[in-house]
Amino acid sequence: MEKFQSHHGFVRTFKEHHLTLGLLFPLEAYKGSFPTMDLEAQMTLAKKAEQLGFASLFVRDSPLYDPTFGDVGALYDPWVFLSYVSAHTDRIALGTASIVTTLRHPLHIAKAAASLDQLSKQRFLMGVATGDRPIEFPAFKVARNERENLFAESIKVMKTVWRETFPNILTERVELVEGDVVPKPLLSTIPVFGTGYSGQTIEWLAEHTDGWLFYSQGVNEQRELVKKWHEAAGGFKPFAQTLAIDLSENPREAPKPIQGGFRSGAAFLIDYLSAYEDAGVNHVMLGLKHGKRPAEEVIQELGESVLPHFPAIRY
Repeated sequence: MEKFQSHHGFVRTFKEHHLTLGLLFPLEAYKGSFPTMDLEAQMTLAKKAEQLGFASLFVRDSPLYDPTFGDVGALYDPWVFLSYVSAHTDRIALGTASIVTTLRHPLHIAKAAASLDQLSKQRFLMGVATGDRPIEFPAFKVARNERENLFAESIKVMKTVWRETFPNILTERVELVEGDVVPKPLLSTIPVFGTGYSGQTIEWLAEHTDGWLFYSQGVNEQRELVKKWHEAAGGFKPFAQTLAIDLSENPREAPKPIQGGFRSGAAFLIDYLSAYEDAGVNHVMLGLKHGKRPAEEVIQELGESVLPHFPAIRY
């Protein structure tokens, strides 16, 4: 991925045959749908994560709160929130997991992403998705059965307006024949990561995106998927995933499954992440929602005991 070798967020996070670790906002354990999201506390932990050497901080995009879904996802708008995080940090990568492209106009997304990438000094990693909360589509008057096409349209439009000056674009949602989208990214592009399949083939994703964000699954399943991804890409493109953890105070505690991951001590977590690294996974975003300990304690222990095995890339 030569085109991103001067992109600070990409370089800090991704390297072939190497795994790095990030954290998912909110940086707290909580029950029910709503985290506290105390901004002062969140920024204190974001700075701690950066100081300890985490590679990234990611936030979800949840345009609407669906009380039947079980989790608000993200309390604040991701563009506004990551701009705030950017102002309180210096080096850590900032990512979305993931922007719902079907419910946002692609020209708005392109402008917001380019703005955030410049404001953060090229630390932005943009995960994109089709959206999966059924109530959102009628609310925005978007046909759910069109989401795959709208996703593909968004990526093509964004990459065009980042790369070209005064482009002519005619698509389902765009009729750009005058005017231009500014600012342009400094590299004329931004790292874009598809989420899951998003209704596309693996070959389409490998051609049109710069990396793949996937869901947590067993090491063997992930190994096979990474292999297919690299075959489709014709070489290295990053593969990242989420993982929910509940880190025990006992470093030797054996694993027990939780939603999207497991509870265990640090020893098993290190072994498990090492197996992911061997399988070709390049980045794991750790979610702390289901933890029983204060997030500050968990982040500190991760920094001291786990991160030395999976350091962020220096740039």
